[in-house]
Parts: sequence; structure tokens; C-alpha cells
Amino acid sequence: MDPNRLPGTEGTVFARTLRGVRAIRLSVLTDETTSPERQREADDIAAAALGIDFGEGDALREAVDLDVSASKTSPFDRPALGKWLAKPDAFDALVWWRFDRAIRSMGHMHELAKWAREHRKMLVFAEGIGGGRLVFDFRNPMDPMAELQMLMLAFAAQVESQSISDRVTGAMAAMRKMPLRWRGGGRPPYGYLPAPMPEEFGGKGWTLMPDPDAVRVIERIVRELVEGATVSAIAAGLNADGVLSPRDYWSVKNGRKRGGKTGGAKGSHVVVDVFKWTPAVITRLLRSETLIGWKLHKGLPVRDDQGNPIMCTPEPILTREEFDRIGAILDERGIENGDRCDTDALLLRVIHCDSCGGRMYLNKQEGKRPTYKCNSHARGDKCEAPSNVRGDWADEYATAEFLRLVGGIETRTTVVVPGYDPEPELNATVAEFSEHLKLQGQQKSKHAANEWQKRHDALDTRIAELESREKTEPQRITTGTGRTFADDWATADVAGRRRMLTEAGVRLDVKRGTRGGWRSLDLRRVTLTVNGELDPAIEAAAGLRDELAMRREDAPAPGSRMRLAEGVPSAA
Repeated sequence: MDPNRLPGTEGTVFARTLRGVRAIRLSVLTDETTSPERQREADDIAAAALGIDFGEGDALREAVDLDVSASKTSPFDRPALGKWLAKPDAFDALVWWRFDRAIRSMGHMHELAKWAREHRKMLVFAEGIGGGRLVFDFRNPMDPMAELQMLMLAFAAQVESQSISDRVTGAMAAMRKMPLRWRGGGRPPYGYLPAPMPEEFGGKGWTLMPDPDAVRVIERIVRELVEGATVSAIAAGLNADGVLSPRDYWSVKNGRKRGGKTGGAKGSHVVVDVFKWTPAVITRLLRSETLIGWKLHKGLPVRDDQGNPIMCTPEPILTREEFDRIGAILDERGIENGDRCDTDALLLRVIHCDSCGGRMYLNKQEGKRPTYKCNSHARGDKCEAPSNVRGDWADEYATAEFLRLVGGIETRTTVVVPGYDPEPELNATVAEFSEHLKLQGQQKSKHAANEWQKRHDALDTRIAELESREKTEPQRITTGTGRTFADDWATADVAGRRRMLTEAGVRLDVKRGTRGGWRSLDLRRVTLTVNGELDPAIEAAAGLRDELAMRREDAPAPGSRMRLAEGVPSAA
């Protein structure tokens, strides 16, 4: 009898050499004990014994899925293996190193066994239970034992997977309470890298230390934010300069390709080549307490029994004062909606209707000149005399008046030396305490009730400690730039000029037009004022101009002649 022919398969022809696919999977890229090389070696030995060929060169049949969890991802959903399973006519057998490289779920194994039976495939595990090889041959559709055996082993694998998960979860919970201890594995917070624990802190395990490359990016973001750039502009600049976003940075750091799956419509994913910096990514980064070295779990600080936040690093990237200052800037920008780069309206947030005091907005209609119009109806208000004015007239007038008033004044930069305000952390801790109180009485066991009480007491202690701290005010140090407002205006774009106007406190009020006012701007309709820190400098500059313009009382009259005095000869 032909050794490649199984009972019940008469009439079916099998090749003596089976076309195999070598399947390799890793859950964690740094796992050396289950490295791809070790898996390939075991698969090759099993394939040679069973007459299975994987091909070579461009015809190599291999599915390599790195950093893919068998517990969470079905074989059909894995990037490389899924492609092979979608074309069953291209091979005869699948070979794994061990059972846990293929599946850890009974549901997934049932799907795989059903697929193998329908397409008459052989599934091979180079090292099975006790080290022996496992071969499940579904080429005989009349033999149910292969599927039964696989389901029994899948049950054992699922139980083992749950046991491992429980042990890991318990270990991670205990490690979270250890000061400076990093659990290892997974992606650390952006700005940090895992590093051996320094000897002065015990020398055991791993901690997090600042990553110089990522810290330089964070410093750039903070510097541009403090200098007045919007979060949107910062994101655009980072993308234009090719700076890797946090997700891509970690992928490249670990030798993986950039991009991947991102959220799409419900139940679907979108695959992108790169993950870009976005305002949301930057805001989330700058508001994360990991920048001040706190451990976070599910977005909340991990605290000790006294309510103090547990540190994840001995060298935080930012101080508490710097972190709070950045948060205040973000809050301030959020209220003002920041600078908009999607409009060429120079006077946005500057121009107002004189009648109702509301803002005017640039209205564009095809075939007509853009016009600033009172927008009272959109606010649900009634304006007795709504005004509108041609956009170019208003822009030119505001530009000329602004430069007349402040063009010759030197611009200045202000550096804020952070103080300390316990209020932001106090408010966050009180909010955390309030959420915790909502769970009071929901515990069914004494142990759970005790844990609830411990966290309650810890948060209460921390709130009391924060309430006892004193606030120290920040200091503002202002220095000249050596440039004038006219210099900066000449080189700025529309968004930059608009920012100069708003920061200087410029306000342009426009009255309703009169009959015949379509030929040119009636200057009686417009009033430009500057209210803010520039007032003293404007007054000083105006006084100097007036003084220079004044004519001396003893100046010669027009058309008069002057006789030069003759020199007195010196004594001999």
C-alpha cells in the first residue's frame, strides 16, 4: 500500500513531498527563549521527518507574526498567517514549533480545525506535550479523532493561558506599588526608556530613565508652546520635519515598520503607513503626569497608603511647576480656541460691531469682495444697527493704524520662572476622591471593602497634605529682542500677524455705513484701540513724535534770510 495514501481516501492523490508553510509567532519581540530562529530550527527538523518542504528563496512559504498575542488574535486575523489561510490551494501542511505558538483558545482552535477539515490540511506541532511531535492529519475526512484531540489540547491550552494571565495580572498589580519599578515589556511612556535599576535604589529589576532623543522632541514642543505657537502649528511642524510620532518612534526603536492599524468605522480598522503628530497626541502627552514621573494605571495615578503618587523614574522630565505651567497655557489656549491657520481673516477676534459689541466674521461669496459682517443672528442676539465693511478696507486700515502706533516699538520676550500652585493637583485628587466615593457600599466581600477603605484614607490624607501647602507666585522676566513690531510684521504670515494684534490687545470697532460709503472707507466709521501692556510704550512713542513735530518759536520764517556771523580774529 502507498504509505502516503490513508484508509478511506481511495481515489485521492497525495504528493510524496508536501508543500508546507512554516508558522512563527512571538507575543513579545524581546522574548529570546522563543526566538524566530529557535522556532525555525524545530520546524525544519519536523518537516524533514514528515516529508514537508517549505520552499526557498522567493518561493519560501513562511508566515512570521511578531508581537502578536495568540490569546487575543485568531490565526485568521494575524497579518502573515491570515494571508496563507486565505489561499489554501497554495500548500498542504502548516507547521508550528509548539501548540501555544498556534492558539490559546478553544474557539480559535475550533475555527482552525474546521478550516483544516474543509480544505484537507495537515497541522503539525514540532514539539508537543512531553516534547513529542504532534501531527493532526485532516486529509482523511472520515476520521474524527484529529479534531477531537485538537479540541482537548485547546482546552488545556486555554486553561494554561488563563492561569498565566492571572499570575501576570497579580504580579503587575504588586509591581505597580513598588516605587521606581518598571514592569518590563510593553511600550513605556513617551520620553522614557526601560533601564536597569540604579544601585542606589536597590539595583534589582528595571526602572524608567529619560530617553535623550524623545526628551529633545518634548523640549521643542514645550519651547514652541511657550513662545506662542498653537498645538496645531506644533504638530504640523513636527510632521513637516519628519519627527517620528510616539507610536512610530517605539516601533522603529524595536526594529519594526512604522504605521499600522488605527481606528476606523465601528467594527473596522484603517491601515496607515505612518502615525502622524496631531493636536490630540501632543495635548495628551503634555497633560500626562508621567512627565513628572508618576506611575499611571488606566489613566489614574498609582498611590501609596498615604495617598502620595508612586514614582516610575528617579529622573522626571519635568518639575511639578513646569508641568502646571504647561497645563495653564493649554487651558488658556482652549478658552481662546487658539490661532486658526484655516482662515485668511486677519481681524478674527479683533473686529467688532460698534452697535452690539459682538465679533464680526469674514463672509465670502463667489463673485463678491470678502466682507466682515456682524454675526448677531448666529448668537441669537438682535443688533439694532448691524455693520459690515469690506475686508480689504478693514485689513488695510487696521494694519496702518497698528504700525503707526506700535511699529517702532521694540518687541520683547517674557520668560516665566514657574512658581508652585498646589491647586491643580488638589483639584485632580478631589475629583479622584469623588469618583471613589461613588463606589462606597458596592463591595460584596470584606477584603474588597478593606481595599476600598484603604484608598479612601490614602486620598483623604493626600488632600489634607496638599491643602497645607503654600502657593508661590511665578516670576516674569522680560527682555528686549532688538527687533521692532514693524520688523516682525513684515516677516509674519496672516496667522502670525493676527496673533500680534490679539496679544497687543487691539480692538477695531466698526459703525454702520452711510449712504455713498461704497467708494472708500469712511474713517468716521472705524475706531482702533490698543489696550494692554503696550500702553506705556505707545504713549512714550506718541510723545516723542509730538516733540519732534513741534516747531521752535525762534525758527526763521519761510523766505527769510539769515546772515552768518563773522568770525572774531584771534589776538596776535
